[in-house]
Amino acid sequence: MSSRRGFLKSGALALFATGIGGVPTFIARAANNDKILSPYKRKKILVCIFQRGAMDGLMAVTPFTDTYLKAARPTLFMSAAKESSSNPLIDLDGRFGLHPAMKSFEPLFREKRLAIVHAVGSPNNTRSHFDAQDFMEAGTPFNKGTASGWLNRAVGLLGHEAASPFQAVSITSSLPRSLYGDNPAVAISNLQDFAIQMRGNPIATNFAAKSFEDLYDQTSSSLLNKTGKESFDAVKMLQKADTKNYKPANGVMYPATGLGNSLKQMAQLIKMDVGLEVAFTECGGWDTHYNQGVDTGVFARNVSDLSDCITAFWKDIEAYQDDVDVMTMTEFGRTVKQNGTGGTDHGRGSCMFILGNDVKGGKVHGNMPILSQENLEDGRDVPVTTDFRSVFSEVADKHLKLNNDKLLFPEWDGNKIGVMNA
Repeated sequence: MSSRRGFLKSGALALFATGIGGVPTFIARAANNDKILSPYKRKKILVCIFQRGAMDGLMAVTPFTDTYLKAARPTLFMSAAKESSSNPLIDLDGRFGLHPAMKSFEPLFREKRLAIVHAVGSPNNTRSHFDAQDFMEAGTPFNKGTASGWLNRAVGLLGHEAASPFQAVSITSSLPRSLYGDNPAVAISNLQDFAIQMRGNPIATNFAAKSFEDLYDQTSSSLLNKTGKESFDAVKMLQKADTKNYKPANGVMYPATGLGNSLKQMAQLIKMDVGLEVAFTECGGWDTHYNQGVDTGVFARNVSDLSDCITAFWKDIEAYQDDVDVMTMTEFGRTVKQNGTGGTDHGRGSCMFILGNDVKGGKVHGNMPILSQENLEDGRDVPVTTDFRSVFSEVADKHLKLNNDKLLFPEWDGNKIGVMNA
């Protein structure tokens, strides 16, 4: 069995490539850089949050005037009428109501910084979590063989060389599907110990590297020492930072949850000006087949955490708000009709939230039909009237200034929906 030191000596390049995103081109870029500058020039940053498990968009943002929905959900339906409940929906526009547990989102919506897109999803009608997530992260809903993820392709379209290993970062335990590809990306599970998750190399997965510097010190590969120096210099910026005792701005208190911790670390990276441009994190628990709850329960806790964490992050990065957009996504929605165990089953259309100063906020975008039987997909689901690529491409194009939808989403030739300001 190969020893750790033996692997580092013989496979340093493979390890480096695996940890950073698997790219010979990144090694070449690093070799051509004269030095890493600190701080980097501030750039636009796109933050993506994947809600794994399929969020019930009809409960998060309810078309409360729809009598068909009320009939389909006798114990799950919520009203915006104040006299109907002590905790009614937050009336957004006379038709749609925000779940009361998401009250922290209301000011952002009223300020026209937060936009909602409803009846959005994939044109592929799979109800498999794994397949739907894979298709959404690849950005090719009818092609399982796509090697790269859409966010990785977005990195390649940024139009400049990557001087920093932190250009694309996922605050997760492993690199997500959306960041697979030929452009540099790194997964960081915790800034305090800067653990690197290594994908695609069975030997590398047998041990955990404590840090980039640990690899740098132990390897005898002249190639890694030479071409990786700039990257290690940038990593040392993180290691010198007191991430453990980080104090958010404006007295912000993040929820003590996985998502709260991830977004808190993301805020630290943004403020350190380490060259971040594409960021990713995720949260689970959205597969509410039973005991979904109404204004309390598992769903309410989840949407409260989502909105409170994003709002805390937004307040924390106040000085950077012009540079940052946040976009949520989920693989599909839930059935219109509740099931026999007080929950909802795998459906089709859901909703997503987009936050930013360049967003056309204060509006529920998309085309949500009346939820009568004849309007439902397969007679049971919210129809997908907006392809997720219409939203992803518009946000990425307008915010990151990309201009190649054919490369970003090679199978798509649809239209944007106007969720971003011109």
